[in-house]
Amino acid sequence: MPAVSFQSISKSFSTPRGPFQALQDVSLDIEEGEFFGLLGPNGAGKTTLISILAGLARATSGRVSVLGHDVQTQFADARRLLGVVPQELVFDPFFNVRETLRIQSGYFGVKNNDAWIDELLENLGLADKATANMRQLSGGMKRRVLVAQALVHKPPIIVLDEPTAGVDVELRQTLWHFIARLNKEGHTVLLTTHYLEEAEALCGRIAMLKGGRVVALDRTSELLKAASGNVLVFKTDSALPPALAAQARVTGRVVQLAAHDAQDIEHHLAALRQAGVDVQDIEIRRADLEDVFLSVMASATGGQAA
Repeated sequence: MPAVSFQSISKSFSTPRGPFQALQDVSLDIEEGEFFGLLGPNGAGKTTLISILAGLARATSGRVSVLGHDVQTQFADARRLLGVVPQELVFDPFFNVRETLRIQSGYFGVKNNDAWIDELLENLGLADKATANMRQLSGGMKRRVLVAQALVHKPPIIVLDEPTAGVDVELRQTLWHFIARLNKEGHTVLLTTHYLEEAEALCGRIAMLKGGRVVALDRTSELLKAASGNVLVFKTDSALPPALAAQARVTGRVVQLAAHDAQDIEHHLAALRQAGVDVQDIEIRRADLEDVFLSVMASATGGQAA
């Protein structure tokens, strides 16, 4: 039995401009104990899919189950199995951190779990903030409390919707160390993130969404194998010749060009020399998940799954 099963999920919204199709026939299973990544550009449907999983939105068609419990007809049973960290910073300003976690425990009928609350506070760097009012916390600290709230009832399935958006490096490292430990202990993790290096390092399997459809679904290692071999990276203040500019990813002074083999690299360098482009800090690296992601997004047409 899968930990989470999405079966032919479609979702449409009514807008002033007419109906908007947020999800179109999304089907995928997440197995127990997996660390699963859900990737896609803004507006791809990731948060809508998670909202349907958490019972916060109703699918137009299709079925979602959590360890065999339907999220609509068996909502309480399904929701008890989930720990969801939302994108938005939502908090009650009238309680301190420890009180917030005790109240959250009560929602799930969990009592006398102060030892687990203490462990959460320690592992998420909140121990010295336990008696601080939620209003006094920085955005990063509030984000840590959201994670603790999601884990306070020890759910077998952890859903993380952009958990490290806009937070510091220390929190990212602290969070991933703790979540990776829980995953090794048997918890299933579903992650959406725009930090593709995190997804590459953590997720064993990845689905990519575009326009509400699944356009890629495979093990991370297989997705990386399918990437074009190498990337030529350099810095320049010069304008690229049009033929190279059409292929390049440019971030400020940094230019990246895909290269399948050594012949491609030499061809790129020759074109740069011929155009008189001043090239600095040349390096060649293997293609990573960001390269795969951009390639899949560029080539995805008509919702064809890869």
